[in-house]
Amino acid sequence: MEKKSSKRTNRLGRGLSALIPEIKEGIDSKDIISIELKNIYPNETQPRKVFDEEKIQVLSESIKNYGVLQPIVVKPDENGKYMIIAGERRYRASKMAKLKEVPVVIKDIPMKDIMEIALIENLQREDLNSIEEALAYKGLIDHYKVTQEEISEAVGKSRPHITNTLRLLNLGEAVMKMIESGQMTAGHGKALLRISDKELQEELAKRVIEEELSVRATENLVKTIAENNTKEVPKKIKEKDIFIVDVEEKLMNIFGTKVNISKGKKKGKIEIEYYNDEELNNILSMMLEDN
Repeated sequence: MEKKSSKRTNRLGRGLSALIPEIKEGIDSKDIISIELKNIYPNETQPRKVFDEEKIQVLSESIKNYGVLQPIVVKPDENGKYMIIAGERRYRASKMAKLKEVPVVIKDIPMKDIMEIALIENLQREDLNSIEEALAYKGLIDHYKVTQEEISEAVGKSRPHITNTLRLLNLGEAVMKMIESGQMTAGHGKALLRISDKELQEELAKRVIEEELSVRATENLVKTIAENNTKEVPKKIKEKDIFIVDVEEKLMNIFGTKVNISKGKKKGKIEIEYYNDEELNNILSMMLEDN
């Protein structure tokens, strides 16, 4: 375990506290300068894409009353402008408060480290949705040849979690937006990955939202479509009544085969599966043994 921790320190995961220690420990006032807000711009590789406007508004009101208490950390570019390393919420709130200048600390940090900082800091605060998280992982892998194992060590999440999160990027764009907006969860998205047709994926995702299906119900819906090799979506998915499930299990124990009970408004149906003539004769014998 000691060895693994050492590797983490030398590779990814140094985070803001290691790369810019004075931010966590208290910045020396001589390092803080004021820069016009118009000369500052967000980092396009920032993993966080969705910001809570209500929280930004609250922060903006605080800034109007007390000013920006913690400086924004920026990186200078070749055009005399400054890219945000940390503090985009403060930047957005300051713009909303119509400030002309904000306090900043300038740090000339490599872009790879900036991406690591942004990813780790957002994950620690649980600020990222699953799609943003997946895009951040992909950015590190594609641009900086970081391995999933290294990301796992850096962010403190398991390797399977990294892999499964990355798989969400195989969903259709419309479905990913539904996850980003919080209309459904990453669990729903993972269930829909079994459907390769993007139009069908989107149709199922809309059904999930409209009917407020659980992840389990979504998995069952997808399984039904996949097993039947059809693009036709069942009209309604309902959780099966616990009494019906209990009766099915009792009948399955009696007949030794799969039993399905479907219940309608006026009538129901019991389906008993068999796979050869011998099984059919055995079922019939049990049903007719008292006659």
